[in-house]
Amino acid sequence: MAGVLEVKAGKYTVRGISVGGVYTSLQVPELDAVFDAGITLRSFAGTDNVFLSHGHADHIGGLIGLLGIRGMMSKPKPRVFMPREVQGHLDQALDHMTKIQRYDLSVDGVGVVDGDDHALKADLRVRAFKTHHPVPSVGYQFFRRVNKLKPEFRSLEGSEIGRRRKAGEQLFDQVEHLELAYATDTLLRVIDTHPSLLETRVLILECSFLDERKELSASRAGCHIHLDELLERAEEFKNEHLVLMHFSQIYKPEEVHAILERRLPKHLWERTVVFAPRRGSFF
Repeated sequence: MAGVLEVKAGKYTVRGISVGGVYTSLQVPELDAVFDAGITLRSFAGTDNVFLSHGHADHIGGLIGLLGIRGMMSKPKPRVFMPREVQGHLDQALDHMTKIQRYDLSVDGVGVVDGDDHALKADLRVRAFKTHHPVPSVGYQFFRRVNKLKPEFRSLEGSEIGRRRKAGEQLFDQVEHLELAYATDTLLRVIDTHPSLLETRVLILECSFLDERKELSASRAGCHIHLDELLERAEEFKNEHLVLMHFSQIYKPEEVHAILERRLPKHLWERTVVFAPRRGSFF
């Protein structure tokens, strides 16, 4: 399908399509994760974890098709994370669609609220955080918990560390390696309510509007991020890579690239991945 894009952000691959108000569905295969399902993309059907940000049609409208394809592939129920307020409604909708389809379209639903975290695989976990939109909405932050030797013990030989550890001495602090976060359809104050987003290795963030074609006040009224306000906070982003996405269709893809390159400060532009085609159309 035209518009399906693939970019690299460090060790992570981000592929899919995102156009504000039309449809958003992204996949990060290294995390076995699909973010939102605003459009049915066959290549995403093998992914077992789906993370829904909220219930608007441009982020959830393709879920039925995705589940139908998984059925043809004889795949088990996917685990679908979503705002807790959405879960009951989605279960009912899937029950009705099951009756129409005559095939079980139910999912292993996980309703989440701010601060919930869940194990995914090995040492990988995901934490939900509240975003700021007119309907119940969340973002997702992936992290790994690792044990780090306390500074006062770093001069010890390995054998001595082993001996003390066996004796039950607390030699390690547990730290979190913040790998990737996804935040869309939200006010920019999400970086104030969850400042660790600014320290996450890869941040996938909506930036729906880029210039005077949409006033900042109108962008905020719809609970979307405008480049004007992001520029005011540009020094705060410490991410290795900032993936900007969910651009409004009032812009052509080549305009998106040109505006961001012109307006972003050099230090941030060099770390920014633009999730839009370089030419042609979004669709």
